[in-house]
Amino acid sequence: MAESAAATAFTNWLEKQCEFLRHLEKTAVDEASANGNSVRYRELMLQKALFLEALGEGAAPYLEELPPDIAGQAEERFARFQKSARQAMACNSPWYMSALLYPDDHKPGQPNDLEAFHQHVCSLCGR
Repeated sequence: MAESAAATAFTNWLEKQCEFLRHLEKTAVDEASANGNSVRYRELMLQKALFLEALGEGAAPYLEELPPDIAGQAEERFARFQKSARQAMACNSPWYMSALLYPDDHKPGQPNDLEAFHQHVCSLCGR
């Protein structure tokens, strides 16, 4: 897929979502490490799960403008994120919420699933 205005807008939006999530996770870890604040950590992990649950809804306006194959991949990915987030919230487990987007074999420094999807979309549109 050649770069288009729609693809650029979507990849820029995805990049902002990745940045927000990195900041949220860093804040949660910093709070837990520096202050031992497990209540704040739990609140931030709930915020992460709610963010992932709503990601597809936030992406909807961008997906309308994308080619069907990319839009379909995004819808499928966001539906998985939503399902996992809902499961984590149903368990009320901050650990489960913290693990959202990270496969079992994830190593520090590797992209999480949202970042990997962002990279994938960028590669498809020549960015």
